[in-house]
Amino acid sequence: MEMNVLVLDDAQINITLLCRLLDKLDRCKSISFLEPEAALSWCGSNVPDLVMVDYMMPSMNGVDFIRLFRQQPRCQDIPVLMITANDELELRYEALDVGANDFLIKPIDKIEFLARTKNMLALRRSQRFLEDRASWLDSEVEKATAEIRARERETILRLSKAADSRDPETGAHIIRMANYSRIIASQLGLSEEDQQLLLEAAPMHDIGKVGIPDHILLKPGKLTDDEFTIMKKHTTLGYDILAGSQSEMLNAGAVIALAHHEKFDGSGYPKGLAGDDIPLFARIVAVADVFDALTSERPYKLAWDTEKAIAFLKEGSGKHFDPRCVDAFMARWDEIIQIKSTYTEDEQQTHAGLES
Repeated sequence: MEMNVLVLDDAQINITLLCRLLDKLDRCKSISFLEPEAALSWCGSNVPDLVMVDYMMPSMNGVDFIRLFRQQPRCQDIPVLMITANDELELRYEALDVGANDFLIKPIDKIEFLARTKNMLALRRSQRFLEDRASWLDSEVEKATAEIRARERETILRLSKAADSRDPETGAHIIRMANYSRIIASQLGLSEEDQQLLLEAAPMHDIGKVGIPDHILLKPGKLTDDEFTIMKKHTTLGYDILAGSQSEMLNAGAVIALAHHEKFDGSGYPKGLAGDDIPLFARIVAVADVFDALTSERPYKLAWDTEKAIAFLKEGSGKHFDPRCVDAFMARWDEIIQIKSTYTEDEQQTHAGLES
């Protein structure tokens, strides 16, 4: 790898001498400056591999330069060689204190100069190797994490579809309502991380339906009170399936599964929570889920038109639904309609619907 050496001296003859000596080293490039201010400016956007700085300069001495150099981004560990005619110990102590690594005394001995320079460049090569290795490892970890999250998303999506396969709902429904939920979260000012978490966790809202008997789950008519009591258990069943995981996504799904049938006025189930006691993710999903259920055709009902569904949401604002979530939903209406038209019942369309 090519090594860049910054040479700073107020005398051109000294710079010429040092640069010629550096030319003798393989793959070594010198960048020279006569003024410390110009050198610091260059270091603001470039990182040298070695700095050679004279001590005696008119506008700023070498110690002051090193002190400012060490404050530059990514320059805290760059090797610095101070060149001076002064061999007093106090000066060396001061230079070491601000970050000098080694010293050369004028007049410069060619053999000593090349030996010290080679040693310091070898140190820098090792630093760069470790930096590159760390960067490569970070990249590999990030790649592996992304692959794990992708597999996790696919598993969750397939589990959610498995639950929906026992219900007259569809895979497209869970994709649409998840994306509606993300839009609401965005309008409410949630972070990008929380928006993505909600997008991935929302499809699990009805996963507890895997534990509901078919004669109740698939009943085309109105449920009896006893049947509805059993149906309501899908919230706690979903929570029991998902809770306690090491996955943030599964834990978010557990919260949503448990609370997405709570109502803002406290008349929902399973716990009768009200207002802000209902987890925000669940309040968001309630709006998204109901809107998509109303505007989707099912074997037992025709799809409502959007105007009728909107009127239902507005009527339920403050009673069934969190008013802020309803307002956020309406504020992004153009995006809601785009999601509705994009994710239809086509399986290929819905497969990638949870990618951010």
